[in-house]
Amino acid sequence: MRNICVIGTGYVGLVTGTCLAELGNRVVCLDVDEAKIDRLQSGSIPIYEPGLAELVQRNVALDRLAFTTSYPDALAGVEFVFISVPTPKSEATGEADLSYVRQAAIRIAQDLRGDAIVINKSTVPIGTGDLVAQILKAHVRDGVNVRVVSNPEFLREGSAVRDCLNPDRVVLGSCDRAAAEDVASLYLSLQCPILITDLATAEMIKYASNAMLAARISFMNEIARICEQLGADAKQVAIGMGYDKRIGPAFLDAGLGYGGSCFPKDVQALMHMGYLCGCHPQLLQAVADINVDQRAWPVEKLLGIYGDLRGKTIGLLGLAFKPNTDDLREAPAIDIARMLIEAGAEVAAFDPVAMDAARRLLPDLLYCDDAYQAATGADAVILVTDWPEFRDLDLERLGTLMRSPVMIDGRNLYDPETMQACGFEYRGVGRRAVAAKPAARIVEPVRTPGTLAAAA
Repeated sequence: MRNICVIGTGYVGLVTGTCLAELGNRVVCLDVDEAKIDRLQSGSIPIYEPGLAELVQRNVALDRLAFTTSYPDALAGVEFVFISVPTPKSEATGEADLSYVRQAAIRIAQDLRGDAIVINKSTVPIGTGDLVAQILKAHVRDGVNVRVVSNPEFLREGSAVRDCLNPDRVVLGSCDRAAAEDVASLYLSLQCPILITDLATAEMIKYASNAMLAARISFMNEIARICEQLGADAKQVAIGMGYDKRIGPAFLDAGLGYGGSCFPKDVQALMHMGYLCGCHPQLLQAVADINVDQRAWPVEKLLGIYGDLRGKTIGLLGLAFKPNTDDLREAPAIDIARMLIEAGAEVAAFDPVAMDAARRLLPDLLYCDDAYQAATGADAVILVTDWPEFRDLDLERLGTLMRSPVMIDGRNLYDPETMQACGFEYRGVGRRAVAAKPAARIVEPVRTPGTLAAAA
C-alpha cells in the first residue's frame, strides 16, 4: 500500500484518486473548495460519473480514501503527489491557464516534510513539467528531494472509471528514469502498455491524441456536409471507411461536433503553442473552425424548412455534451439553444441528468419532465445528445404530440425510413432528407409562462 495525495477533485482528480484507492493504495484527495470537500466527506459526489459513487463509498469504508482541504494533512507521509487541477482556456489567446498548477506546486513545496514524486496529471502545455520542477526547487525545504513525472490522463467523461481501471496505455515522462519507474509500479496491476519517455514528449502525447480525435470528428462533419449536397449517406460512408484497418471505425460519426472540457481547449492550446514556436497549425485551425460551424447545422435545417423561426416552438432532446455526464462545458446544445432564441423561437428542453446545470446557463428555456413533454406542441425536435433512452422512444407517440412532426437528428440516432413511416419529416447529418407521410395528430398544449403542459 502506497501513500498518495491527489490535488484537485474534479473529473480527473476524483476519478484518479478513487481508482488508485481501489488498486489498494491509501489516498487523500485535497481541494481548496471547502463546499466540495464537505460534500465528499458527507458522501455526496459533486459530479455525475457512472460507477464513481459506489467506488468512493467502498474505499472510504475501507479507510483507503479520504478528503481534506489541508495541505499539511494531505501531504503527511506521502510518496506520490498527483496534480489534477484545472487548466482552463484563456479566452484571449486559447493558451492553457497554469495559475492553479503554479499555486499547487508552491503549496506542495512549502508543506512537504519528506521526499516525494510530484506527478502532473492535469493537461498542461509542453514545458510545464520543467516549470513545476523549477517551482519546487525554489520553494522546497532543505533536505527534501522532490522529483517530477508527467502522467497525462486519457479519461472520457461518462466512462472515466472504466478508462482509469482499463487503460489503453499509461504514459510517463521524466528526466529521472527511476522516478518514472516508481510511478509505473502504481499501474502494473492494470496489465497495460506503459510508455516511459521524456517530459516534453509525454506532455505532447496528450495534446496530439486529443487533436487527432477532434480532427476525425471535424473531418467526418465536413464529409457529411458534402454528402448532403451530393446525395450520399454519410453514415454508410463512415461504415465503409471504418472497415479499412488503416482507418478504423472510431470517431467517424458525423454529428454536432465535439464539446466538453478537453477537445476544444486542447486543440486551441496546441494551436497557441504552434504559433508561439513559429509554426502554422492550419489543420488545427480548420478542425476548430469546422466544429464551430457545425453548431449552426440544425438551425440551418430548420430555416430551410420554415424560412422563419419566429413564433416556432423547438424541442431539444439532450443538453449535456455527451451521454452519461451532466457536463455542459462547450456543449453544442448551449450554442444551438441561443441561436434558436435569437431567431425568435421558444425552446423546450429535456436531458436525463443535466437539467440543473442547464438552468443556470440557459434560464430562458422551458424545462420538461421527459422527451414527450419537450415535443408537445413543438414545430420541430432536435436530437442533440444521443442518450440511450432516446433510442427507445415511442416515435409514433412523439410525432402525434407535435404541432409538426419534424425531426432534426443531430447524432444520426434514428433510421430515416423508420422516421418517415412514423410520419416525420426527417433531417440527419449527411443523410438524405426524408419527407413526412401524412397522418400526425396535432396537439395544442395549454401553456403558462415558463412551463409546458403535460403530454396528452
